[in-house]
Amino acid sequence: MKRKVIQPKSHHRWKTKLFSVFLLSFCFGSLVLVQTQCYDRIKMLTLLPPPSVQRPKIAFLFIARNRLPLDMVWDAFFKGEKEKKFSVFVHSRPGFLLNKATTRSAYFLDRQLNDSIQVDWGEASMIQAEHILLKHALMDPSNERFVFLSDSCLPLYNFSYTYDYIMSTSTSFVDSFADTKEGRYNPKMHPVIPVHNWRKGSQRRSLPEFWRDHPLPADASKEHNCIPDEHYVQTLLAQGGHEGEITRRSLTHSSWDISSSKDRERRGWHPVTYKYSDATPMLIQSIKEIDNIYYETEYRREWCSSKGKPAPCFLFARKFTRPAGLRLLNMSVLGVR
Repeated sequence: MKRKVIQPKSHHRWKTKLFSVFLLSFCFGSLVLVQTQCYDRIKMLTLLPPPSVQRPKIAFLFIARNRLPLDMVWDAFFKGEKEKKFSVFVHSRPGFLLNKATTRSAYFLDRQLNDSIQVDWGEASMIQAEHILLKHALMDPSNERFVFLSDSCLPLYNFSYTYDYIMSTSTSFVDSFADTKEGRYNPKMHPVIPVHNWRKGSQRRSLPEFWRDHPLPADASKEHNCIPDEHYVQTLLAQGGHEGEITRRSLTHSSWDISSSKDRERRGWHPVTYKYSDATPMLIQSIKEIDNIYYETEYRREWCSSKGKPAPCFLFARKFTRPAGLRLLNMSVLGVR
């Protein structure tokens, strides 16, 4: 019969202590390693630049026949903005390209739409062109305001002032008033469009003007004399009951008081075109000083304001020729630089 060997208890306790020390050392080492890695990650994150917050943008929607004659005026305007709080879209005739041969401004390079259409003065194709511009602008969720401009419009103030003015209100600026002139409303539209919802806007959201370079007589063959793009949006908003959500005035100035003009080109249905000799500091100052607009058909006077305080009515003006625009730019009276 073999004798059973019993190991000393002290030897068993020594092995237990050794294992405990090893386990504690492993846990402590792992903790130090994790803390070091976390510290390194935190340090790395603090060294990274803060994430950029995309500011809401204004989409400037230009409708032009070909090139933009006032591109360098707008170039100076956009150069004042360093945070890219704007986007540019240009609807020109099909096939026209904005490249280095047709514009000197980098802000307009390749900004033409590839699905533009031929637009004719006084026709509904103008409305379709605006739809195309809006479709492209809405693809960028950062675009929160949309300004329609013609190729003869120029800015009156710098970008910062313009941006704050437009973004400070939740409403849109749409020139809109009751159109009571005989012959414009077609009774056949009733009851779909009742006469009390019939609206007009002489310069709707910076109404493009290149179709009006040559005065045209009224077409006597047409039963009702109205221009579709001057009624469409205004009447649509009235029909939908949305007039309370807009400011019913334009941000673009144009001069229609031309009855005393001796220049035949300045008489008719069209606003005056400012030429080189007209482009003076006094002209710009007189536009900037306008603080109210009166609508005769509604006996309504719109007092202009921004951020709850009295403000100039207009941020843009038309119609200016290229020589006139460049003269104002060189004289530094537009405030765009």
